[in-house]
Amino acid sequence: MQRIILIGYMGVGKTTVGKTLAKRLGLMFYDLDWYIESRMRKTVKQIFDERGEEGFRKIEHNMLHEVAEFEDVVIACGGGTPCFFDNMEYMNCQAETIYLDGSPDTIMRHLHMGKGVRPLLLGKSDEELAAYINESLEARKPFYTKAKHTVEVFPMDSFDKIDNIVEQITRILE
Repeated sequence: MQRIILIGYMGVGKTTVGKTLAKRLGLMFYDLDWYIESRMRKTVKQIFDERGEEGFRKIEHNMLHEVAEFEDVVIACGGGTPCFFDNMEYMNCQAETIYLDGSPDTIMRHLHMGKGVRPLLLGKSDEELAAYINESLEARKPFYTKAKHTVEVFPMDSFDKIDNIVEQITRILE
């Protein structure tokens, strides 16, 4: 039985890496935000709009406890998941936790490549976005660094770069 949980700041590549890692290891892949949307039948943005961040974090906490009980899975958590309640301690008890550590520049590049809606970033200019990333990344690092393993990521703008990160993770887990 294998459980792997990927954590890190939004846009660092948890879903991209998680899908590839799960495929390589023959495991199921779950993105926690997608799982929440499926179970709640609402988008993360709709949940934020209706319940605020506090309401979303309570739902996220409960859904994390569901999905982290599954066997033979790779789970990509939302960027804030480790920072609330006892989530980081719980994840460390349940799984091999891997912090995908990306620089603010890498995160900015990934966010510009991505197409998803990120409720916490709506309406921010590039300058505001950069300041927000730097500030919140520093606040979250103490939680992220509690992961059992850390893998540094760089802009994943090719399949080879994604495979390189997945290869690093598989070596760590051997």
